[in-house]
This record gives sequence, C-alpha cells and structure tokens, in this order.
Amino acid sequence: MRIFLFIAMFTLSIFANEIEWEDSFAEAKAKAQKEDKIIYALITSETCRWCRKLESTTLEEEKVVENVNTKYAAVALTRGKDTYPPCLKAPMVPMSYFLTPEGRVLYSVPGYWSKDDYLSMMEDVERKYKKQKSAQKDD
Repeated sequence: MRIFLFIAMFTLSIFANEIEWEDSFAEAKAKAQKEDKIIYALITSETCRWCRKLESTTLEEEKVVENVNTKYAAVALTRGKDTYPPCLKAPMVPMSYFLTPEGRVLYSVPGYWSKDDYLSMMEDVERKYKKQKSAQKDD
C-alpha cells in the first residue's frame, strides 16, 4: 500500500510541473475572457534550438509554471503551422507575447530568457495589465 501511495504522489508531482497549454489561440482567448487572465502566447519553430532551450529549462521551472498556470491563459504556437492573429508577427523565435483577454498586445519579448528574467518580465506584464484595467475603470 505504501508503495502505491508513493508512486501515486511521485506521478502527481511530475505532472503538476507542466504549463497547462490551450490547444489554440482561440481557446486561450476564450479562457482569458472567462477567467480574466492575460493571454500568454509562445511562438516557436520546429527547428529552433533556442526554442527548445526555453521550453526545456525556463518553462519547466516550478515558479514559472506556477505563475503561468495561475495568472495566464497559455498557448504554444508553431510559426508557419498554427493559426494566430496577424498582430503576432514573430519576426524571430522564440517569441513570447502577452495580450489582454481581448487580444491586444501588452508586451512582446523575443528570444530565450532565464527563469529570473522571465519572472521579472511577467511581473512587468502583470503591472501593465493592472494599470490598463484601472485606467479603463476610471473612464
């Protein structure tokens, strides 16, 4: 019985450390609007080594995963393969976009970033979003 419990807890801890990606930009937008979250769109390409590095390091860090799953509606997109709004141009990859629930770009960041830099950037995004929401309420 103890072995079963250990295996179950170990399995849960492994799967708990993943970003909950939506299947499409439209689904991420719908979730963001329903839950009042920021849209996080990551655009990569199939042959980009910096994309793989971002995915296998920064985006697997516990704090980053927790932050994304709590505050964002996330979607991973492949340039040239997936459908997404024209405002997400992705001149280079990886490209991280942060958008309002309505789909307006708040912040965009090209390239690979470490955990600390990514978390700092996300704090900036969250501050900017709160400021925009506050200004809209005042109007």
